[in-house]
Amino acid sequence: MYKLKEIAKDVFYVGVNDRQKQLFENLWPLPYGVSYNAYLIMDEKTVLMDTVDACFADIFLKKISDALDGRTLDYLVVNHMEPDHAGSIRLLRQQYPEVQIVGNSKTFGMLEGFHGITEGLHEVKEGDTLSIGRRQLQFYMAPMVHWPEVMVTYETTDKILFSADAFGTFGTLDGGILDDEMNIEPYWEEMMRYYSNIVGKYGSPVQRALQKLAALEIETICSLHGPVWRTHKEKTIALYDRLSRYEGEDGVVIIYGSMYGNTEQMAEVIASSLAANGVKNIVMHNVSKSHASYIIKDVFKYKGVIIGSPTYSNQLYPEVESILSKIQIREVKNRLFGYFGSFTWAGAAVKRLTAFGEEMKWEVVGVPAEQKQSMKPDNYDACWALGEAMAERIINK
Repeated sequence: MYKLKEIAKDVFYVGVNDRQKQLFENLWPLPYGVSYNAYLIMDEKTVLMDTVDACFADIFLKKISDALDGRTLDYLVVNHMEPDHAGSIRLLRQQYPEVQIVGNSKTFGMLEGFHGITEGLHEVKEGDTLSIGRRQLQFYMAPMVHWPEVMVTYETTDKILFSADAFGTFGTLDGGILDDEMNIEPYWEEMMRYYSNIVGKYGSPVQRALQKLAALEIETICSLHGPVWRTHKEKTIALYDRLSRYEGEDGVVIIYGSMYGNTEQMAEVIASSLAANGVKNIVMHNVSKSHASYIIKDVFKYKGVIIGSPTYSNQLYPEVESILSKIQIREVKNRLFGYFGSFTWAGAAVKRLTAFGEEMKWEVVGVPAEQKQSMKPDNYDACWALGEAMAERIINK
């Protein structure tokens, strides 16, 4: 018999933790695991908010059965159809064949595609309500946060926002469920990594959703990943607001590739210059070692981006090329951009980094530093000047 956490009176957490998966979406490392959150409301009608990854369906269904204690399940609200949240729908329907599935028209198209379910559906549109007893549920569409069918559900009595993937974070819930029951500090960086890698491309849709939700009085945010936000809900919303506006903190991320250490020496000089000129937040990523998800997170986090690459087969170093592609896909805006490159017999890296900056429409800061073969006094000075120019732009804005 599971003793379930009560989020508010008769609102229970029925999610699960995944400490097995190595990569989220088979792409992004999960050093601290991830939670798949779902919630059960017990009123005159019983309502389940989303399901979990099918790998954990047995634990999930047992929690629901224990909570219902013989009652039937009346509604399943599907806020998001991604398989880590909708993977157990078919099994749930088998256990509760009369359950009505609540979603929008795009939800139902995906529901048929993933699960072959076309009956027992209750369609909702923007602003629709569903009375379940003393409580009312209101539905708001949030397309492209970060799939087209996404919606959020607002419970009016306890003012709970069931927010789909919005305000989610990597990391399991290690005992505590509510943010004021745990040390919340480790989750902020993982929230930024989650946002930048999973949601990051969709800043404009996130802004539209935030503006829509600003009219609601929200006491608790129940996301589909990570803690339930109550004490820190304002900080959580503010972080999503800043990230979706592409507003970086004062600081610089230096991203570089280096085969034999010569390009890395350039990065070290630039970093030293930044520090000497007053920049305190400096992060360096060797693309051959740092996973892309951490690099992308820091590109979203900091205002200044400096990228360096050796020339490789008359192109950029392959791992640099790869991270540039991932940054381009996310359409990161409003960054201050510096760059540098090296070569042995024919230089191409600086030229290609110039094209990248133009495509991103980033503000170029300083003069690109280019080095032939190894570091010489004039190369050192050029790298120092690049760091100095970025520091001046960061500090004096």
